[in-house]
Amino acid sequence: MTLTLAGKKIAILVANGFDENQMAEVQRALMKAKADIRTISPEQGVVNGWQGEGWGHHFPVNTPIGEALGSDFDMLILPGGMRSVVRLKTNPHTRRIVNHFIAAEKPIAAIGEGVSLLALSSALQDHVLAAPVEAHEELEAVGAGISDETQMTYGYLLTADGSDCSAWVESAVAFFADSGITQAAA
Repeated sequence: MTLTLAGKKIAILVANGFDENQMAEVQRALMKAKADIRTISPEQGVVNGWQGEGWGHHFPVNTPIGEALGSDFDMLILPGGMRSVVRLKTNPHTRRIVNHFIAAEKPIAAIGEGVSLLALSSALQDHVLAAPVEAHEELEAVGAGISDETQMTYGYLLTADGSDCSAWVESAVAFFADSGITQAAA
């Protein structure tokens, strides 16, 4: 069976310096599943990834963050990349979008530093998340618990510490498919 996400709008929230490997790998898998993917960013026109020790490729921005509404999307992806996450944390629209998804309990898949964006919400009490060590204190400060697992599903949240991007991508597609999306025969 092939998973299909046809007809589902998935937002990928990034700023300059996102982890290009995480973004590109999940984007490819979602495109293969026929999802309608939109990149949301505070950057104008294109957003630049970070690859290893330097800047990577540019990706088109489909929706400026100031114009993006969480209600326009079914699911949210939060890739890592410290530069991106730091920039997104200072943007009030990031908080608005993340809070919408959490309040509506819409599926969110976050990896690496991207998990720390969930701390922008005060509604994480008793949620259990997988996250990199650098994000533990911030997440615990808003009431989230930290799992010893490298990847964790908690209700509408799929989080990963970033140690195995391929496993997270595979889980993200299946997680979104399990969120009410049908499967098509191969």
